[in-house]
Amino acid sequence: MSTLQPLYGMTPAELGALAAAEGLPRFAAGQMARWLYRRHAPTIDAMTDLSAPARVRLASRYEVGRQAPCRADVSSDGTKKYLFATRQGAFVESAYIPDRDRATLCVSSQAGCRMGCRFCATGKQGFTHSLTPNEILNQIGSLPERERLTNLVFMGMGEPLDNTDNVLAALGILTSEQGFGWSPTRITVSTAGVGSDLERLLRETQVHVAVSLHNPFPEERAAIMPVERAWPLHGLLDTLRRCDFSHQRRLSFEYILLAGLNDSPRHLRELVRLLGGMHCRINLIRFHRIPGSPFFSPPEEEIVRFRDGLTRRGIMTTVRASRGEDIRAACGLLSTVRTNLE
Repeated sequence: MSTLQPLYGMTPAELGALAAAEGLPRFAAGQMARWLYRRHAPTIDAMTDLSAPARVRLASRYEVGRQAPCRADVSSDGTKKYLFATRQGAFVESAYIPDRDRATLCVSSQAGCRMGCRFCATGKQGFTHSLTPNEILNQIGSLPERERLTNLVFMGMGEPLDNTDNVLAALGILTSEQGFGWSPTRITVSTAGVGSDLERLLRETQVHVAVSLHNPFPEERAAIMPVERAWPLHGLLDTLRRCDFSHQRRLSFEYILLAGLNDSPRHLRELVRLLGGMHCRINLIRFHRIPGSPFFSPPEEEIVRFRDGLTRRGIMTTVRASRGEDIRAACGLLSTVRTNLE
């Protein structure tokens, strides 16, 4: 891995400080940002509106810092799973999901995860390190289908709010006019519920929010999601109720159905009680089998019955389509434990 410092992942403010430190004119920061995030320059030398001496000076200490994926797996349904190396020598996966006129990238924020959710392969893998803004944005900027992307979901490996500073920096670059210039309505950040940083996400961004709920009863939720003990669900809901979710900003709750554990009528009733009156939706997710897991997905007719029961009681509920299960790219299956590049 190169010892040069990557420019890709620097915020406009950081590029401004770099330009000043290198004796470049103030407008050079904007030029670099355009080359990095709009024109996707492969090298510093390609930034042709910077002077030749400036490019030579920058190239002695910096590089663009984008790294192509190491491997791609292609599903029978068109989903693609990409493997990226991190600058610390670990690996992360992201999933590209095309769907007619929509193309979504499921982005990772950490190599591994320390949340320990029992239904998730990434959680079983354990934690290696948090990704830098460079490593987060590299999954987007180095994606072969980059120009086709319509949406981003931070639902890959890791807990985004366990890496809040770097995730917020990446979101700032994505939504800044000096960065990618994306509308925040094209981006969703998913969290298992790190409450101390949820308020920051809500305050400092306008992206959509998805909360991993999976059980409405605290003790039962804690049995499959240890984060419940540190950041109880009722506190998260209080925080969310104080935020204005309208048609411009969406709140959703993710709910993986586990046969015999969270799919009963009493779970449905408690979900309605907890979420009633909130402007939100529920996404039901089929459980995808993890080796050694004791869990199973309910039959399809039970999933539909659970969805219809919530919808009848006033909570918009959908069943997420499973994509990329044959290449282990579906929800809960991302893991680099067995990565082999040979």
